Amino acid sequence: MAHASRFAVLGLALLLAACRSDPIHYHTLIPQQPVPASAAAVQLEQVSVPPQVDRPQVVIRQGNSGLAILETEWWGATLVDELRNALANQFSGTSAAPRLGLRVDVQRFDSVPGQYALFDARWRLRSANGNGGANLDCRSVIQTPAGASIDELVLAHQHNLKRFTELVSQAASGAASRCPAVH
Repeated sequence: MAHASRFAVLGLALLLAACRSDPIHYHTLIPQQPVPASAAAVQLEQVSVPPQVDRPQVVIRQGNSGLAILETEWWGATLVDELRNALANQFSGTSAAPRLGLRVDVQRFDSVPGQYALFDARWRLRSANGNGGANLDCRSVIQTPAGASIDELVLAHQHNLKRFTELVSQAASGAASRCPAVH
């Protein structure tokens, strides 16, 4: 009988060890350092992302055609919510009433560890009060080198979003008739 209970305990220990999973790491696109107030009064109206990457897990590119869903590396929310929160955070520093509405349609959100983070978006600025005015339709492709770790990749994406909001603010504050160039 004692022999059988030892096997039962050993079996239970092996079963519990097999069920152990790696811890989940959560990431955010909102930078740790406060973002300086944007010069332009922009109200974020809509953000959309490709369905392949709109999930809580971080999705990375593998090779020329592959994608990998990282089961232990997660965003704090779905990617579209992370982007919406990060962009709203960057435009929240203004005290003026929003003059312009911003719609962002992300075409590509590529994450390639050890290589780069890419943010490719079509965006539209329009009068926030709906009283006509000129619309500005633009496209920005911003790519930042990234280290091999997921943390370094997330920091590269944060940099891309900071640069993107600078471009939008530049267009909004100058009431530009054309899209700002990406440098």
